[in-house]
Amino acid sequence: MNTLFLKLGWKTLLRDLRAGELRLLIVAVTLAVAALTAVGFFADRLKGGLQRDAQQLLGGDAVLRSDAQTPAAFVSKAQALGLKAVTTVTFPTMGRAPDENGGASKLVAFKGVPDGYPLRGNMTVAETLNGAGQTTRDIPAPGTAWADASLLDALGLTLGQTLLMGEGRFTLTRIIVQEPDRGAGFISFSPRVMVNQADVAATGLIQPASRTHYRFAVAGDPAAVKAYVKWATDEIKKPGAESGIRGVRLESLESGSPEMQQTLERAEKFLNLVALLAALLSAVAVAIVARSFAAKHLDDCAMLRVLGQPQRTIALAYGFEFVVAGLFASALGVALGFAVHYGFVLLLAGLVETALPAATLWPVMFGMGMGLTLLLAFGLPPVLQLAQVPPLRVIRRDVGNLKPASLAVLGLGMAGFAALLVTASSDLKLGLIAVGGFVGAVLVFAVASFAAVKLLRASVNEATAPRWLVLATRQLSARPVYAVVQISALAVGLLALMLLVLLRTDLISSWRQATPADAPNRFVINIQPEQGDAFQQALRAGGVTKFDWYPMIRGRLVAINGKAVTPDDFEGERPKRLLDRDFNLSNSEQPPSHNQVVAGRWIPGEKDAISVEEGLAETLGLKLGDRLRFDMAGQFSDTTITSLRKVDWSSMHVNFFVMYPVARLADVPATYISAFRAPEPAPVSPEAAASGQPRLQSFDNQLVRAFPNITNVDMSSTLNQVQRVLDQVIRAVEFLFGFTLAAGLVVLFAAITATREERARDFAIMRAVGARASLLRQVQRAELVGVGLLAGFLASGVALAVGWGLARYVFGFNWTGSWTVPILGSLTGAALALAAGWWGLRSVLNTPVVETLRKAQ
Repeated sequence: MNTLFLKLGWKTLLRDLRAGELRLLIVAVTLAVAALTAVGFFADRLKGGLQRDAQQLLGGDAVLRSDAQTPAAFVSKAQALGLKAVTTVTFPTMGRAPDENGGASKLVAFKGVPDGYPLRGNMTVAETLNGAGQTTRDIPAPGTAWADASLLDALGLTLGQTLLMGEGRFTLTRIIVQEPDRGAGFISFSPRVMVNQADVAATGLIQPASRTHYRFAVAGDPAAVKAYVKWATDEIKKPGAESGIRGVRLESLESGSPEMQQTLERAEKFLNLVALLAALLSAVAVAIVARSFAAKHLDDCAMLRVLGQPQRTIALAYGFEFVVAGLFASALGVALGFAVHYGFVLLLAGLVETALPAATLWPVMFGMGMGLTLLLAFGLPPVLQLAQVPPLRVIRRDVGNLKPASLAVLGLGMAGFAALLVTASSDLKLGLIAVGGFVGAVLVFAVASFAAVKLLRASVNEATAPRWLVLATRQLSARPVYAVVQISALAVGLLALMLLVLLRTDLISSWRQATPADAPNRFVINIQPEQGDAFQQALRAGGVTKFDWYPMIRGRLVAINGKAVTPDDFEGERPKRLLDRDFNLSNSEQPPSHNQVVAGRWIPGEKDAISVEEGLAETLGLKLGDRLRFDMAGQFSDTTITSLRKVDWSSMHVNFFVMYPVARLADVPATYISAFRAPEPAPVSPEAAASGQPRLQSFDNQLVRAFPNITNVDMSSTLNQVQRVLDQVIRAVEFLFGFTLAAGLVVLFAAITATREERARDFAIMRAVGARASLLRQVQRAELVGVGLLAGFLASGVALAVGWGLARYVFGFNWTGSWTVPILGSLTGAALALAAGWWGLRSVLNTPVVETLRKAQ
């Protein structure tokens, strides 16, 4: 076997490394691999942690979730198979400190557990507020409660004191450190309170239409669990299943719980999107640099041909050089990505708190494969042309120049790389949008920049314009392809930067300001009908004059136009989820002021009529005149759609998918919901303050004391918590965005330096005929500033358009970008172009004219 190509390839590799010929190629590949593997390592460890803790996350080998008591058939089947089983109940409610301890209140996640809980895993509790956690198989004793430390801190309570919930009084005895089936530390907006299931009924909190959730967990012999899961799955999907089975959902080690992973999956998609952009920019850089690399080695290959080297040896030598360089860059990128992923673990610490297992080898293999594919698909085609350089080029420099890569080779490489990127996105839609959007943006920038170059050439009057402007215009128009590449590359990098800045500051700020100053910030649910008059009177006595007040009825859609419907009748996750749960229905003779009827008519008092939210109608394929049947706690209601409403879900008012246009619905279980803006805390009397009460009395606390069964949701607190989670994800995206920005700068640097030889020759000729160095510096700066200004302006325009679309269709408000965005974008582009040009082209004007012209001969 002829191994001469190995020796030749190794020598050329070392020479090119010393000369810096491969520097940009290695940097571009390293950035792409680092960005992708950083996300890959984080996702891999996260999935490994979920699989490792799957049984503890579920609290059993399989779990049935339902909105009502678990159907008896499922309980009997588990007993028949010899499986252990426990049922827990959870719902939101208000926890309150006694008046003598301040009377503070807070929304809590109530959970009632029986003996035998948990079936899998262990509770970890502490005996003191800051004490070390200890595992236990116990549950709270009757009359006692275990709670998260955050609740005690919020209510100003300590262990041994009393916590009030509904009609019940509980002594706080332990601090919950870890709860096995809670989701292993995933974000929860309410602190947990756990009580013995024997105490649940005495609280009086479970009423008709209460929002309770039941979890029936089973554990036992794997074969029996498998048989139970199969039976339960078939029973749930059985056509014509009883209404009691509707709303039952099965979780197992295979199916998992979508809610557990939703927040982190969204974060992973955001990160993947930024990583894909970095990889796409790196691909452009590799293509540009590889062609420049090949152009510099044309003469070397011609000399090798003269010395008798066959084309096959030259091709194998350069292929070996690129493979070794690709392996090195990929390994460097994997190492950098592994280090960077720890930044994600820290930045997303509020979303996942458990210790993650070690990563597998999959991200390493994927990163190495991605780096090699990137280099070989975009870098190798022009380099392989070096083997075809004729020996005649030694004496004739006009022969053997590089040709455009064949469409077949280029298309195959791009298709392979795009397929890998789509795979890396972990989401087909996201990957296709990212790759397709990138290609679309590049095409827009290319067309616009080509037109701008032609317009510039035609608009500059060479007779009157300054000489530096005339020469700079000639430089750009003489190489329009390179000008288009330079402008497009910088524009794409600036687009990513501007979008992130707009989203992080201007758009989010405008979204927050879009909420009216007097918008409701409290939602109160679970108000019983007999409490209605007293509750409204309490609101008015507290100074609340404007409030929403609607009945809330839980009903499940069971038939459309006389045909029974199930989740399996629909495609897509959202319609399946809607059909698998109860709707919140309501009634009002007049339409809500913040709803707009967009189709049909709302006729006050019309019998057997309903109004449907237009988005729900679109999702379920409903239209005016359709007949719907709802099951409301065993009572069936058949109605006709007479109107469609446009609902402003961001209005902070009470909204419903389905409403009856009547004043009341007879013989259906209902509770009431109210939304209002809470008044500021009022000072208490000096006597009350002297007795130990807080100097400011919260209106929330007054309501909870007067109506202990209600659930009062402080939306301002909840929105702040949601915003903190969003801020964490944004910081992680910003952290990864550094790679995207670096990749964009590499593309810019590559595009500018790709014409270095041509610039050096042109400047040498001008210097030979008497042009001063100061004039040529002006020409170079003018060209770079022009490229940067145009790229920044194009990127700003597209960023404003995309920002408007996000504001209009995602955030749901009208937004007009600042007129300063194009100015700042253009100036930023000019500054970056100047910096890259100074670094990459500073030697062009310093090289002796004779040396430059001799190389050009």
